[in-house]
Order: sequence, then C-alpha cells, then structure tokens
Amino acid sequence: MSNSVTRPRIAVTLGDPAGVGGELVAKLLSDPQTAARADLVLISDEAELAVAGADAGVPIDYAAAGADSDGRPRLHHTCARRPGEFERRVATEAGGRWALDNLEIALGLAKAGEVDAILFAPLNKTSLHLAGMQEQDELRWFEDYLEETGFTSELNVLPGLWTARVTSHVSIARVDEGITRDNVTAAAHLLHRVLHESDIAAPRIGVCALNPHAGENGSFGRHELDIIGPAVADLRAEGLDVSGPFPSDTIFLRREEFDGILTMYHDQGQIAMKLLGFDGGVTVAGGLRIPICTPAHGTAFDVVGKGVANTGSIRNAFDLAVRIAGKRALAASS
Repeated sequence: MSNSVTRPRIAVTLGDPAGVGGELVAKLLSDPQTAARADLVLISDEAELAVAGADAGVPIDYAAAGADSDGRPRLHHTCARRPGEFERRVATEAGGRWALDNLEIALGLAKAGEVDAILFAPLNKTSLHLAGMQEQDELRWFEDYLEETGFTSELNVLPGLWTARVTSHVSIARVDEGITRDNVTAAAHLLHRVLHESDIAAPRIGVCALNPHAGENGSFGRHELDIIGPAVADLRAEGLDVSGPFPSDTIFLRREEFDGILTMYHDQGQIAMKLLGFDGGVTVAGGLRIPICTPAHGTAFDVVGKGVANTGSIRNAFDLAVRIAGKRALAASS
C-alpha cells in the first residue's frame, strides 16, 4: 500500500444470486493480497457464501458475524429475505430483492461511517425492476437513498482511460434534452475530480461531439456550436485541461492524448470501452459521497456455475475502491 493512502474499510455484496457475482467475489478473496489491502465486510449469509465458494472451487475464508476477524473478511449477516434456493441463470424478483436489500445494508453502513467504500458484484436490471426499483438504474437508486443533490454519472474505467457521460440510461430519443451547457460542465467537473482522486495530478479531458463530424459547422446540428463548445470554453477559462468537442468516431483513436473522455450518451463511450478492454472494465458511481465500484460487465448467465468467470474487472474494481477510499480517508484525517 502506498504511503499516500490509508487502509480503507470496504463493504462487499455478491450481486444478483442468479449470476457469476459469487464466483467472482470468492476468487477475489482467495488472493491473500485482497484482505491485506483493506478491511472487508461481506454483506451476505452462510448459504450464499457456500454457493460462491463451490462455484469458484475456492472456499471463502471469513470470520463469522460477531467473531474476531483475524484479518479475514468479516461477515455482516444480511437481513435480506431469502426465499430458499435462488433460481439461477435467469432474472427473478427474488434475486433482485436480495441484491437490493444487501446493497441497502451496505449503504446504511456507509452513511453511518462504518465503511469507506462499496464493491458490488454484477446486478441484473430486469431483476432489480421486478423487485420494485423505480429508478432508471442502480446509480439513481443510490442517489435517492443517499439523498444526493449534485450531478452524478456512471464513470467507466480501463487502465489508463476513464470515461464519464452527460446522459446515461435513457432512451436515445431523450438524449437531446439532457445535453445542456450546465450538464456538460458538471459532468466534466465530476470526471476531473475523480481523475484527481485516482492519482492523476493534472487530468487531460477530451470531450465528444454529439452529432456526426462534430456537427460539420452546424450542417448536422448545432449542439457543438451552441452547447458543447461553449461549455468547453467555460471549463478552460476555469483552468481545466479540457479540449473538444471532437467527432466521436475518432476521439478514441486519440485516447493516449487524454486521461479521460467525456461522452454525451451511453453507447458513445461504452462501445469503445468494451472493445478496448471488456474483461478489465470498471464502473464507478460518480458524484456520490462514497466510492461505489463494480465490474463493467453483467451477470453472465451463460457461464454461471462453470468456474470460468474472468476476474479481471472485479480485481480492477477492488483496486479502484481501495485507492479512492484510501485517499479520501487520508484527506479527511489530515
């Protein structure tokens, strides 16, 4: 651990029980360096942890609720409603409710100051909505639970490159209404802040255009001239290293020029990021009072129980949670 961070406390949930989350967490915990870098709190129960260990072929070594941890992950026994055995490889109300209830416990620990960050394994949005989640996605659910009032955005991360979005899980027909000068500047500020928290002292940010060819001087739309360009000028006037807007079909070819790229809508960045590194991507719930990280991939129903789930993304998500939470804890104590 670098001297620039302190040892964080991280709550871990296993995600949707129908998917590969348990296997991923079990494999992550099988590495002794995982517990060596953070104090881990597992929001789960014995039955879920047993299934996770069986899927991974590696039993999870944890301290029972109320017992001395001895440096091991500590079980914080869930109060979620268990329906018996969960149906696997399919989206269900029961699986979504289990995942939401466990995340709510983790958020409660964070609000109470008992953990510094949350790492959650993949969720299934159909399961979440079957379970009663009214928000577009888990980020909006986190935002409502934590009563956040500032700008929030999912951030997607690969080694050496971050992306943020001005709009996220909305119909493509509604993207236009979310592209405002204020939203562009707020999303850029958020991206700049988290890049700085991840040890980039002077972040370089490239901004995507919305329209083909960056609007071709207004021929294909005026967003670049009337909204995005002026927002970039505002940011540069504040002293931020922000440039653009650049055509979205070429900006990722120039990715080595930037630490972060601000996109206008979900697939504008996600297609590129998943092509560049599907097995290592991380999603960060940006703009919240606590770091919340998860693998950028889904529940992978097609490989559940086969022991072959790739751990690259969850390891990167854990690394990022440790780094950001540790730096925030250090800043708060100084």
